[in-house]
Amino acid sequence: MSNLPAAEIKSLLKQRLLHAPHSPGISSKSEYLRAVELVRENLDKVEQTILTQAQKFDPNVEEYVRYVCENGGKRLRPLLVLLSAGATGKISPAHLDLAVILEIIHVATLIHDDIIDGAKIRRGKLTAWAKWDHTTSVLLGDALFSHALRLSTHFDNSEICRKIADTSVDVCSGEILQTRRLFDTSLSLTEYFKIIELKTAALFATGCELSAKLNHSQTEISQNLHLFGLRLGLAYQAFDDCLDIAGSEPSAGKTLGTDLKKGKFTLPVLLYLQDNITNNSILNHLHEFSDGNSPELIKQFAKELREQGYLQKSCSVVHNLLEEAENCLKVLKKNPYTDGLLAVAAYIRGLSSELL
Repeated sequence: MSNLPAAEIKSLLKQRLLHAPHSPGISSKSEYLRAVELVRENLDKVEQTILTQAQKFDPNVEEYVRYVCENGGKRLRPLLVLLSAGATGKISPAHLDLAVILEIIHVATLIHDDIIDGAKIRRGKLTAWAKWDHTTSVLLGDALFSHALRLSTHFDNSEICRKIADTSVDVCSGEILQTRRLFDTSLSLTEYFKIIELKTAALFATGCELSAKLNHSQTEISQNLHLFGLRLGLAYQAFDDCLDIAGSEPSAGKTLGTDLKKGKFTLPVLLYLQDNITNNSILNHLHEFSDGNSPELIKQFAKELREQGYLQKSCSVVHNLLEEAENCLKVLKKNPYTDGLLAVAAYIRGLSSELL
């Protein structure tokens, strides 16, 4: 995995938005929906395959697996796999398998994330730990991770299997690193980007890269799609971190405010800390978020971040990462699928702008 260097982070922070903030509105949302429709038939196949995975488990475990797999979501990772496949050739059954595997890994991470965050709602439904208990949920996430790796052994190309396994390690490593840095005001922006690269962007990058490899694309193509996925994944996680602070739970469909409550200092907070690190009262204030009665404190702090421009600065970083992602696609021949990849980036840009 390539790490985002400190010099590049500074450059991202210094750049001004090249595009004025705008609502996703009709334009970028409609383009995104067109991208989804472009691969709708194959997305439906992926969805159906994911739902049937519960049958691969012991009958007494089946209901637990079915519950978490039925929770749907954006299926963004399968979408990127399928669009990348179309952009570099054709969509094959192997691409559908890859999409299923990466989504199952993602579902496993969400189960564990919700336990760590104490989140009770995910996509409008009770999370696994809220519905059952911590122990069952931990083991359920473990079972899905293991099942995804079992599915990956079906590829004839050992490089594909190894890359999926490596990415699973990256995802877990990112979560460990993040957990070990809770309430750590010394966390640097470089370290933050490394964490989200591992825990989120790795799956994006692997999906895009392996889609090209399955189509036997030139190395330059697969490498650029890897970089596209990496930059898009970084942007998406940074946006999601902003959403946790400034979004609304009804529209987000999940419990928000958990990052601050659990001591995860994300991009807006780290930018804030850069300017206020010597203020002891502020540092003490941040530790108060772990108190069970912190919703109002978190709401007030989110207001401060917005009013003092830190949310705007964070969204600027998101937009610049998205522009870098889009530039990576210039090596590809223009077709409806490359337009679809660009539409995904444009939609994330629009969603981040809605937070301002």
